[in-house]
Amino acid sequence: MSQATDTPVRQSITVNAPIERAFTVFTENIDSWWPREYKIGATDMKAAVLETRLGGRWYEQDVDGSECEWGQVLAWEPPTRIVLSWQISTQWQYEPDQARSTEIEVRFTAESGTRTRVDVEHRRFDRLGPDGDQMHSAVSGEGGWSMMLASFAAAVDG
Repeated sequence: MSQATDTPVRQSITVNAPIERAFTVFTENIDSWWPREYKIGATDMKAAVLETRLGGRWYEQDVDGSECEWGQVLAWEPPTRIVLSWQISTQWQYEPDQARSTEIEVRFTAESGTRTRVDVEHRRFDRLGPDGDQMHSAVSGEGGWSMMLASFAAAVDG
């Protein structure tokens, strides 16, 4: 196992919003900030959807009416924490075997009544086997979680 597959990707951002709003925008309003080009379906993405409950699905709805699974909600603790399975293979396809998925934990910490720190930890790249480094590089790089959190922050402010 390489150093990358054994190392979680961690990114943080502080947004100008109460903790409840930050949590709601990240979860219930995921479609307001998830980039349309970050999809795995064969056609254009119509909407990103996160079912806001333990065991809920996380998926895309495409313009042709199809749905492409991304994972599921493994922990649901509003407004402070959510854990998602990222059931996307290194070929950017849905992986139905959850034992071969990575995990994304998002923590929300109120810094004041109007500011919230959001910490993302994407982990378990070792479950992807020898290609885990490839996924690690993708989510830790320029178009990864730092860009996603900037998009999220813009939606919170919007």
